[in-house]
Amino acid sequence: MRVYVDAVADLFHYGHVNFFRKARACGDFLLVGIHDDKVVKSYKRLPILSMAERIAVVEGCRYVDEVIGDAPLAIDHSWIERHQIDLVVHSNDLSEEFQTRMYKVPIEMGIYRTVTYTPAISTTDIIKRCKAATN
Repeated sequence: MRVYVDAVADLFHYGHVNFFRKARACGDFLLVGIHDDKVVKSYKRLPILSMAERIAVVEGCRYVDEVIGDAPLAIDHSWIERHQIDLVVHSNDLSEEFQTRMYKVPIEMGIYRTVTYTPAISTTDIIKRCKAATN
């Protein structure tokens, strides 16, 4: 089963690794789509690492089989078909509105699943720690 997740994967940390491990356990192949800077900036801050850097670090994760750039924010039928996706996975930290907006098609197809979000670590938290360390 081909499992798909999308991510920003900025400042890669153990929360990302836990997410990929849980998603990979849902199938036998994990495909990770990385959002480009413009997409990410549309709903949060601009990533610190470039998309090429984020792709390179995610490719180094042992749970990941393939990484593709320029992943769309909203998953549609053509993306699912083009990449032969059997299951779309995301962490359970999304608002219901955002989840429905971004994953409407896989939800309707019955191929969407959530995994538990890793608490106590986030890229935002790491940025805050770096700022505090420089003060």
